[in-house]
Amino acid sequence: MRDLTQGSIPRIIISMATPVAAGMIFQTLYLLVDLYFVAALGDDSVAGVGAGGTLMFMIMALTQILGVSAVALISQAVGRKQQDEANLVFNQSIVVALVFALVTWLGGMLFAETYLGTIASDEASLREGVTFLYWFLPGMALQFPMMAMASSLRATGLVKPGMVVQVATVLLNTALAPILIAGWGPGPALGVMGAGLASSLSVFVGVLMLTFYFVKLEKYVSFQRSLWRPRLDIWKRMLDIGLPAGGEMLLLFVYFSAVYWLIQEFGAAAQAGFSIGGRIMQSIFMPTMAIAFSLGPIAGQNYGAGRYDRVRETSRKGMLLSSIVMLVVTILMLWKSDLLVGFFTSEEEVIEVGSVFLQLISLNFIAQGIVFSCSGIFQGLGNTRPAMLSSLARVLVFLPTAVLLKYQPGFAIEQVWYVSILSVCTQAVVSYLLVQREFRLRLTDPAT
Repeated sequence: MRDLTQGSIPRIIISMATPVAAGMIFQTLYLLVDLYFVAALGDDSVAGVGAGGTLMFMIMALTQILGVSAVALISQAVGRKQQDEANLVFNQSIVVALVFALVTWLGGMLFAETYLGTIASDEASLREGVTFLYWFLPGMALQFPMMAMASSLRATGLVKPGMVVQVATVLLNTALAPILIAGWGPGPALGVMGAGLASSLSVFVGVLMLTFYFVKLEKYVSFQRSLWRPRLDIWKRMLDIGLPAGGEMLLLFVYFSAVYWLIQEFGAAAQAGFSIGGRIMQSIFMPTMAIAFSLGPIAGQNYGAGRYDRVRETSRKGMLLSSIVMLVVTILMLWKSDLLVGFFTSEEEVIEVGSVFLQLISLNFIAQGIVFSCSGIFQGLGNTRPAMLSSLARVLVFLPTAVLLKYQPGFAIEQVWYVSILSVCTQAVVSYLLVQREFRLRLTDPAT
């Protein structure tokens, strides 16, 4: 366990974000390697995997319920020096994780094809997306126990074990991608099936590694079967915090699904360009997401300890660091976005869609960094409803406006990106104002 209520806030943020960012850099490399080999299969494969990948936002919504609630409740218990409470929440999160894993696997097997049929551009893309999802579903299900364990460690101030496991799984995934997708070496070329299988195998190994760490090395929170009996009072507290955070990610799922539907008429090449641009954008967001991930436990421990001045400082310094990182990548996207997209495909139409998307969408990167930082603070305070409200504001700006434009004469794909810029900037303003409101309501003198 690491005490985050003492020492320089910027140093703590950087020291926690650095190993997380290192793990995310490896994750970025995997995303790019995976995209490279999938792109070689053709536009239908890229569009299908991209459409299928939107379900990850649904999984992220559910894992957020676990991860955010674990970080909030455990970090606040650590700040109050209540180890028994922290251990109880950890074990209950494992039980919830197993329930969610089973529901995810069954739900995916039953409804994946129905969902993809509503957003795929053609039958070939649909078939590729369904094949990918069926083999990726085990990995999606295993995300839940992995999230429960990694978030519990992060709540106690320990990020290096999770980073080591993440790096190991990414390296394994990167090694398996060319073997299972393209058939390098003795294995057969499985195409998009190989992409899903490689991810599932890698997540499985990661779960085993984290389980070993908790059994052999972790002492502050640990597996205790006596604490596995369902505690509905704990589940209620977890859901009170986690559901709004899950709702926030669910709204992102709605947003990305809507984009695929909006650009459906432009064909597989357009969806492929958006898929490639979206993957690159996800990779770019990882450093600032690492900063946001560190803000939750820092704010949570200091809030639990009554160090409200440090909670405010965590918010200010986190937003500043995120904005600096996002300014740098914005300049990069405005300068060389076509070069990045062109690395994955030689088709001019795909490159055009992907590069224009990145150039325009980069204009809201600083706003997105503020949104990430605010979400981390909401998690630390144990109230994630404001984060969901800001995401709802984004969807309410984006969806009606984009749908209205879709049915106007001369509808162009660039209009979707412009509306997206407006919606994210709106979300950033709402997030910031809601953080200030939470501070006024919660950060009063502990004696009162």
